[in-house]
This record gives sequence, C-alpha cells and structure tokens, in this order.
Amino acid sequence: MKHRFSHRFPLLPRHTCFFNQTRSFTHFTKKFQTSNAPPSSLNGGTGNFQGDSFLVPGATVATLLMLGVLHARRMYQDKKTEELREKGVELEFQPDVKASFLRLLPLRSISRCWGYLTSMEIPVWLRPHVYRAWGRAFHSNLEEAALPLDKYASLRDFFVRTLKEGSRPIDADPQCLVSPVDGTVLRFGELNGAGAMIEQVKGFSYSVFSLLGASPSLPTTADDNVQEEHSRSITTTEKSKKSWWRVSLASPKVWDPTLSRPQRGLFYCVVYLKPGDYHRVHSPADWNILVRRHFSGRLYPLNERATRTIRNLYIENERVVLEGLWQEGFMALAAIGATNIGSIELFIEPELQTNKPRKKLLHSEPPEERVYECEGVGRMLKKGDELAAFNMGSTVVLVFQAPISKQVNGVDSSQEFKFCVKPGDTIRFGEALGRWHSSGPS
Repeated sequence: MKHRFSHRFPLLPRHTCFFNQTRSFTHFTKKFQTSNAPPSSLNGGTGNFQGDSFLVPGATVATLLMLGVLHARRMYQDKKTEELREKGVELEFQPDVKASFLRLLPLRSISRCWGYLTSMEIPVWLRPHVYRAWGRAFHSNLEEAALPLDKYASLRDFFVRTLKEGSRPIDADPQCLVSPVDGTVLRFGELNGAGAMIEQVKGFSYSVFSLLGASPSLPTTADDNVQEEHSRSITTTEKSKKSWWRVSLASPKVWDPTLSRPQRGLFYCVVYLKPGDYHRVHSPADWNILVRRHFSGRLYPLNERATRTIRNLYIENERVVLEGLWQEGFMALAAIGATNIGSIELFIEPELQTNKPRKKLLHSEPPEERVYECEGVGRMLKKGDELAAFNMGSTVVLVFQAPISKQVNGVDSSQEFKFCVKPGDTIRFGEALGRWHSSGPS
C-alpha cells in the first residue's frame, strides 16, 4: 500500500520557529562569549542593548521560567506552613528520602549555572517588568531600591541591590545588638548545656563547634576571658588546623558551664533570609574581625522543609565564618550558602571565591582559613557597616557572648542580656535583636 501525503500541509516546514530560536540562541551565546564588555557592578549598570533590535535570549526565557517555578513552590510551602501554624502544630525533625536524593544531584554545578544565568545582562526595556514580577512573587519592597529598576543590568545586580539612605535606621543604643540582615528569626537562646548545641528544629540539634570550626578563641566556659586568651589563640592556629579532624559531628567539644561561675553567657540567633528579602549582611555591632574560615560543603536548600528533614543542614552546607571580638567578648557570624546561593561575596575580602569547581568534595578536610590580625589589627567594623552579600535568600547564624545576671548575696549585681524578638518574627537589618541593662541594687 502506498502512503499519500497532502502537499498542502508539509510534515516539516522549511523554516520552523524551533530552528529559528535555536539559531538565535546560538548566535547570542557566541556573541556573549566573545564580548569584551566589562562586568556590571553590584549597584547596577546601564547596558548597551537596544530595545528595538534586541531579541530576548533563551537564557532570559529560562530565567523567567525559573522565577515562575520558584514562585509557585513558595506559595505552596507558605500555605502548608501557615495551615500548621494556625493549628498550633510545631514541626518536628522527621528525616525522609529527600536528603538521599539531593546527595545525588550536582547542586554545586546547578548553583553555578544559576549564577551564570543571573549574571547575564537583561535588555533595558525588559528589566522593570522582570524585577516587578519578582517583587510581586516574593513580596519585595522595590520602593527601597537605591537605583531605578532599569539601572540593574542583571538579576544578580538586582538581588544584591543597595537601599535608599534612611531605609534601615540603626538602633543607636550602645547596649544593643542589632540584626545583621532582613529575615525571619528561626531560633535563638543561650548555649548553657553540655556540648553547646544549637537547635535546628524540634527534635534535632547540632554542635556550635562543628558549625564554626576548631576555634581556640571560642569560649568553652560561660565566663572565659576571650580578650586575654586571644593572643595565645593566634599562635596555635596551625595546631588547630592539624587537630580539625577531632571536631566532628559525632563527638563535639564539651562545654561545661559549671566549671566557672558565669558572668557572661554564650548566645546564638538564627535568621533566615527569604528570596524576596534584602540580601546584604551588615555588622551587628562594633567589632574587630580577626579570623575568616571558608568551609567547602554541599548546597542543600535552606527552606522550612529542609531544616526538618536534613540532618546537620547548616554544617553540611558551604559557609563562611567570621570570628572576632566585640565589647562583650567573643562574636562569630556564619553566612551559610544554599542551592542557587553558592556565591557568598565578602566585602572585606573581595578576592574570596566560594562554590569553586572541585573534583571531589571531602568534608573531613579543614576549612580554608585566613587570619586578619597578622596583617595589622584585624578588620574593624562599626555597627551597620556592610559585610557580605548573598545571591538570593540564605541563613545567618550569630554566636556571641553577652552579660548574664550573677547572684551576689542573693541580689543580681550585673547586667543581663535579653532578646527582643520571638521565633517567627520578621526583623529588618538595624533593628534590635537583644539588649542588656543594669539590674544591680540601687
């Protein structure tokens, strides 16, 4: 039997839209790779695209599709979480197969691809539409942006945008610790139990020593004099690197508060940055940063489901830890990367590169460390100074010493630090996380 085909409707047209789009994207890719245009700055760029003649590249379309998927996922997760909160249910740790599945995915490579997409320049005429769509999807206040929307040449520039002056007034109280970021307060408290464990979610905790690394200056008792001990800690840096393997998840360093009568306690606070939040990190107080550690790790997501299903989430993920001293003693800030947020930019050390390609990722190896004090007096920062930036949302863990009350003859004779927030509160950079006040006898 012979098959007949109609000449009116050819099976494959001579010039299909698919081939046209393929050639257009290939032409754009070659043009992008051979372009010598300088990269845009963090605060935005003007770009050289002509709105009338520019053809929207496939990479921009892929980025828009990614935004749509993220928006739909966020709406679903927010709805489920809100339903549970209304019922008064506190979610507990419950591991599932997600962690095992995520281990098989090349999340570091995926994050680098996402970084490549977000760094591609968007045509000027399209920029306001893309950024307003992002603002609606993730509840971003675009009125606070320091520049007009069409000045942000790429999504990356838009993500790490600065704010108008005065948008974040900083609490000037000298007895106040401010939030370093915009975000949601997840957990906070005092580390007063054996092992110094931070609660990831109800039913599971992780060691602060595993999070920050083998730090000689991290107080092991509630009233350690970090100022005096620090001079000796620098000389033991190499020794701490060699003994890094001793600090493990299975046997964290034991902290026994009964070894000395406490006058200053060790506190922590975990703040989660959503994709729509302001993504820059600032100094929470006047402090001197002495050491920086970079842990190369995985890039698991840091959303609510991940925190209650993946063990040691913050320890497994790539992170940058800054450690130093403030007026009350020890302070450390851990900026934790996540999926699509492998790039952590450190303004005090611009040459630091995170999420670099590696043949094999070994979690047993020590972190890459840099001691600032050997170069002078460290990195002195004032309260509110810019410190770092994330590409999207992420998490910041703050660990610090602060005054606690001490009983003398049955009367509180010292100052006492108290948090000003509650779990689940939305906080903005510059607002008070906690304060301390005199409570001695009159």
